[in-house]
Amino acid sequence: MDNSDSRSISEIESEQQASTEEVVSLAKNPEFDRDILTEFAVILDKFKPVLVAITANEKLMDRLPVKKGVESIEKELTRAQKLIQGAYSRSPIKEIEVVTQELGRSLGLVLFASIDASTEVKQHIAELHRELMNVKFDISFTPSPSPSLSSSPCVIHGPRPSKESGFVSEQGSSINEIEEEKISLGIDDVVFQLRYGNDEEFRLALLVLSDFISDQVIDKEWIHEEDIIPILLNRLGSSKPHNRLTIIQILRVLALDNDENKEKMTDVVCLSGLVKSLARDADEGREAVGLLLELSNISAVRRRIGRIQGCIVMLVTMLNGDDPTSSHDSAKLLIALSSNTQNVLHMAEAGYFKPLVHCLKEGSDMSKILMATAVSRMELTDQCRASLGEDGAVEPLVKMFKSGKLEAKLSALNALQNLSNLTENIKLLITAGIVSPLLQLLFSVTSVLMTLREPASAILARIAQSETILVKQDVAQQMLSLLNLSSPVIQYHLLQALNSIASHSSASKVRRKMKENCAVQLLLPFLTESNIKIRSAALNLLYTLSKDSPEEFMEQLGESYLINIVNIISSSASESEKAAAIGIVSNLPVSNKKSTEVLKRLHFLPILISLVSSGASTSAKTWLEESIAGVLVRFTIPSDKKLQLLSAELGVIPILVKLLASESPLAKCRAAISLAQLSQNSVALRKSRKSRWTCMPPSADTFCQVHDGYCVVKSTFCLVKAGAVPPLIQILEGQEREADEAVLNALATLLQDEIWESGSLYIAKTSAVQAIIRVLESGTVKAQEKALWILERIFGIEEHRSQYGESAQAVLIDLAQNGNPRLKPTVAKVLARLQLLQEQSSYF
Repeated sequence: MDNSDSRSISEIESEQQASTEEVVSLAKNPEFDRDILTEFAVILDKFKPVLVAITANEKLMDRLPVKKGVESIEKELTRAQKLIQGAYSRSPIKEIEVVTQELGRSLGLVLFASIDASTEVKQHIAELHRELMNVKFDISFTPSPSPSLSSSPCVIHGPRPSKESGFVSEQGSSINEIEEEKISLGIDDVVFQLRYGNDEEFRLALLVLSDFISDQVIDKEWIHEEDIIPILLNRLGSSKPHNRLTIIQILRVLALDNDENKEKMTDVVCLSGLVKSLARDADEGREAVGLLLELSNISAVRRRIGRIQGCIVMLVTMLNGDDPTSSHDSAKLLIALSSNTQNVLHMAEAGYFKPLVHCLKEGSDMSKILMATAVSRMELTDQCRASLGEDGAVEPLVKMFKSGKLEAKLSALNALQNLSNLTENIKLLITAGIVSPLLQLLFSVTSVLMTLREPASAILARIAQSETILVKQDVAQQMLSLLNLSSPVIQYHLLQALNSIASHSSASKVRRKMKENCAVQLLLPFLTESNIKIRSAALNLLYTLSKDSPEEFMEQLGESYLINIVNIISSSASESEKAAAIGIVSNLPVSNKKSTEVLKRLHFLPILISLVSSGASTSAKTWLEESIAGVLVRFTIPSDKKLQLLSAELGVIPILVKLLASESPLAKCRAAISLAQLSQNSVALRKSRKSRWTCMPPSADTFCQVHDGYCVVKSTFCLVKAGAVPPLIQILEGQEREADEAVLNALATLLQDEIWESGSLYIAKTSAVQAIIRVLESGTVKAQEKALWILERIFGIEEHRSQYGESAQAVLIDLAQNGNPRLKPTVAKVLARLQLLQEQSSYF
């Protein structure tokens, strides 16, 4: 119960106590009939222990009818208090009688809904209810100014059970009209209207029947003789919502501790009707699940409920719902139904796995196999896989695989393969000790176990995604030794597992040991494999191994396999396969001229350029851009101007500028490195303004203000004419810092000794200075070092010192005081440029 409910109950008790005390006080007033008010006070005083018993039962107070009944009592108590306070001016006797009976009706509503209350509490509520409903005050009292008053005693008349109803919550004239109609109904009329009445007649008959039951006017023999339960069940499906709710509430009362009545509710038609109510209004669903729970101690009911379409799904929905009573009752009913294996499977299909996990742990061998097989065949979402892992399914399945017979092993492995698709379950698998048995199985040559090897290898591939597997000594070496002894499916899974293991950040020792055990030589033949999945997996692993010791890898690769790799790049339909193959080439040492010549002979550059121009659109796009940018570093090395010229003529420079806009920081970094390498030779390749041209004079558009000469992108590799400077600056202005150093190196080529002044003016003109200053605040030490070198040259011009010096001061001073010691000499030079530090300072 929430706090608002708790406060409301306190107010009820407080108001009731206040009303009682005021009535007692008024009873002493000589102007009123002391006997009437005293009797009224005695009746009200009996409410206190009953209310305390009701409100102390939280489960009871969670029931909506009980809450409504208590709220109605509160209203009547308030009304009684106001009535007493106005008693000096008029006769309150008739109104006292009405209030008393209204309190009785409200208490009757509580009584009828108090299924979960103790027998003692229900008995006290029933006794007070009967007393309130039967009270009658003689209306012979009239106020008189004379102190001599006639007495008007309170008379308790005989039982009037058919007159009142515990279900009435309305007040005023509506109540009176309903009461009058109810009074007119005898027992025979009730039965007739229950059978044949229209909606309103049926509603009235239900109200009177509820009164009969709460006032104990009728007994179980009458209910049996008149076929009340079959009548109610027959009307359930066709009734309006408020009538259905009342029917189910009455049925719950009749079923309580009465096996004979329960038996009448066990046929499939009845149970199907109740199941339909589960999906209706929240109140109706709450009552329906409560009744089904009450009936579930009958084995036939449990068996039939599970077969009704949609029942278990609805119960699981209610279990996960917001209504605490419905959730509690649904949980208990699901537990009762879980004694049936088929019900357990239906629960699992609905996303409730605890009974299934219980069967895996405690069930018979056949039951365990059945549950494991079900898990293996289910289309599980990641949320369902997580639930199964959290509920404890992994450990018993691993135990089945380790110690079970062949059928148990196979069903357990298939189930674990399904669960291993979720990363969170991989740690559970390793903790349960599955790795060693999996490897033992893969090494086994026993024919009966061969069917287990494929799911075992698939699980191993998933487990290898976790770095935890690295604690298992020599697991990679064992997998390598299995490669040539396995079927294609197992080979594919082993290659996946080996690549996952080798890719872990802490796996450098594993990679080195794999190479020592001839992993590269073992993998290279797979490059000619016709099975694309296996070939791609082998390429991925070779790419991972090529990152370390590129010279050694190049020796093992050889020219023939390099040709195979280029052929894959030019012919494969898979962009991820192309990315892996190009990545291998990008990892080869740039200094190896032999491999460069082979690539030139194979027309490798045009292949790469066409790939970038076509534009990848798959998930491999980033990897592809990174790999291509890495290869282009080889073809733009500044020591080979002929190679640079070939690359430029083939259209490499626009490709590099395009890659500056890649989503990958690594691709941006590599593109900037290539542009910097090209730009280093721009000064030497420019055409001077003073030189005589033998043919037509150069176009004015080709004049470059930075190089003070005529620049053409394909022949001088000019960053300015290539339009590379704005995207380079955008990288500095962005949030990623990985490419800063490469970008600054590229911009620094515009500040070489011969052109530093014109380069400074151009960089300032492109608004790059603030972006360079920003690198001083958050860049790496190497990037900061290059930024300082650039700023020293830019601040060599007075105009730039005036314009940007003040904004750079704070950052420079902070670097001087708190920066890396290796930066201090360069910082000092920049501060000296800004005349903030003497050149004789110890900083130099």
